[in-house]
Amino acid sequence: MLAHVARPRKFVESDVVTSAGEVFAVHGLAAATLDDLVRATGLGKQSLYNAFGGKRELFLRALSEDRQEATRAVSEALAHDDASPLERIRGHMLLMAIEFSSSDRRVSLTTRALVESTGEQDPLSTATKAGIEQLAGVYAQCLEHARESGEIAEDANVQSLAMYFVAVSRGMELLGRAGVGRAVLTAIALDALRTLHGERTEVVDKQP
Repeated sequence: MLAHVARPRKFVESDVVTSAGEVFAVHGLAAATLDDLVRATGLGKQSLYNAFGGKRELFLRALSEDRQEATRAVSEALAHDDASPLERIRGHMLLMAIEFSSSDRRVSLTTRALVESTGEQDPLSTATKAGIEQLAGVYAQCLEHARESGEIAEDANVQSLAMYFVAVSRGMELLGRAGVGRAVLTAIALDALRTLHGERTEVVDKQP
């Protein structure tokens, strides 16, 4: 009697996760339907369940990929040794103002998850918190260098400042998605940096 041999999968999981992530980026976890995922991935509903366990599990896989990409992008942006730590953060924030004001840019899954997280002790909230903390860790490393070099006060709370920049950047992303223009997002980015020096802009350009 021949032993049963499992049929090989005819799809690449990473490709499916990427396609599903694009659906979730547009609709979010709650609003995305299985039919949306079937159309985007080319897999049947049963195949999606068999491979990933369900819609929420697939979202978490896509969120994990997005978290790694987001962390890598911020790490690269803040890693230029030819600029001071605060200059790196400044360039990064201004670049985000440009990117987030693009009319065709989708909200990242990290930000989607932050909006949809309930704060309860469930896998989604846990993964979301881990993603935010991972991003904050990258900012904290750069801010620590800024403190060591005297760019910010010696008694500055690097951890809370790092989380502050995560909050500002995620907020800018949502505002950009809502149609807030580049000029306002740029002003927000610059004000966030002035906060490090205890400064504040007197006039905010409200024109998009």
